[in-house]
Amino acid sequence: MSQRVNLSTGAPWEAIIGYSRAVRIGNIIEVTGTVAADENGPVAVGDAYGQTKFIIEKIEKVLVQAGASLKDVVRTRLFVTDIAQWETYGRAHGEFFGEIRPCTTMVEISKLIAPEYLIEIEVTAILQEA
Repeated sequence: MSQRVNLSTGAPWEAIIGYSRAVRIGNIIEVTGTVAADENGPVAVGDAYGQTKFIIEKIEKVLVQAGASLKDVVRTRLFVTDIAQWETYGRAHGEFFGEIRPCTTMVEISKLIAPEYLIEIEVTAILQEA
């Protein structure tokens, strides 16, 4: 039986809401929805490209903690507040995933947790069996 490993950032919302930054069970890693925020708050406010890039770099860090990399990502889900900027989000996404080519979904939503956030991304990674 595979052991469950919950990865945390220590953010206060994790305990309040009851979630983990990422969860690994066996060779599967799920990364929770991620926005462009650091310990000081929103990053790249008003910049769809900058937020997308920041989020993917943030996701990459937790994947490494879980024993994976971006090359192990098989699905990305992008939730955006303005689908008209799809090319901008897509350009940043493509810089990281252009050769990896995970399954990807981009959908427009009415809003995220705070108005400064233009995009939220979650990913699924699967480590190849040895």
